Amino acid sequence: MGSRTRDGERKPWTPERVVDASLARNLVGERFFTPRSVEPFGEGWDNTAFLFDRAWVFRFPRRESAVALLNNEARLLPSLAARLPLPVPDLELFAESGGERFPWPFAGYRLIEGQTTDDAEPGDAARTAAAPVLGNFLRALHEQPDEAPKDSLGRTDVVKLQRLLRERLPLVGIEPPAWVDEPIDAPDLTRLVHGDLHPGQVLFHDGRVSGVIDWGDAHRGHPGVDLSIAWSLLPASARPAFRAAYGPIDAGTWRLARLRALHLCAALAVYAKDRGDIVLQQKALGGIQRASTTEDA
Repeated sequence: MGSRTRDGERKPWTPERVVDASLARNLVGERFFTPRSVEPFGEGWDNTAFLFDRAWVFRFPRRESAVALLNNEARLLPSLAARLPLPVPDLELFAESGGERFPWPFAGYRLIEGQTTDDAEPGDAARTAAAPVLGNFLRALHEQPDEAPKDSLGRTDVVKLQRLLRERLPLVGIEPPAWVDEPIDAPDLTRLVHGDLHPGQVLFHDGRVSGVIDWGDAHRGHPGVDLSIAWSLLPASARPAFRAAYGPIDAGTWRLARLRALHLCAALAVYAKDRGDIVLQQKALGGIQRASTTEDA
């Protein structure tokens, strides 16, 4: 697979600008400090990241649409970080533009200790221990005042999610579960949400959750968007502990969270397949399997 679909449509993860280590070093050096070391730290749909002096993470948008996401983080995270029970990035260094060589903003924050779930590969014991921690974290987040824009992407549009799942799951060799097309009657709720919470956004250190990253999609939306992490990350036996820590979750919201989890993992699996990233694809398929298991409650 290339950078476009069969009908010529550009794929959402195709970069419009790519920052390499040399350019990243120059941009940070000109605006903030002279780095001793620069190491690649990862890339995704929206950003390329580098680790500076093994202490600072800088993120550079790969697509123009990601500029708004970085600006959203810069507005939200400084005030939010102190009010949550887990570490989140605090964008201490922010450049509105890199000049002619990189006309978009870029931002740096101190490294949070840990690895993403995809890299840490926590076993069932660590995932089970994470259940009440994540439930408590999301309860605190969803109780925060609305400080973000409203959802404009239809993240809980059930019909849209069902259509995308019917399209994407077969691309990775999976038949959509029968429950995918069942109607969902979830109440109209609005909370401050992370907006893109999947296993790749959760950090683990020494077998424990150590942080939650990548807040560009934070918005005022339905809590089911975030509660999906219980389906994509946790074993079925741990979900009751998650729900006990979070508090009451109505049946419609819980089913919406499950559908959203399956959607996120399917999108990651298709992305990984397109990139030839077999390891990430297998981990995304694991999330699909967890979200497809028999409901625990």
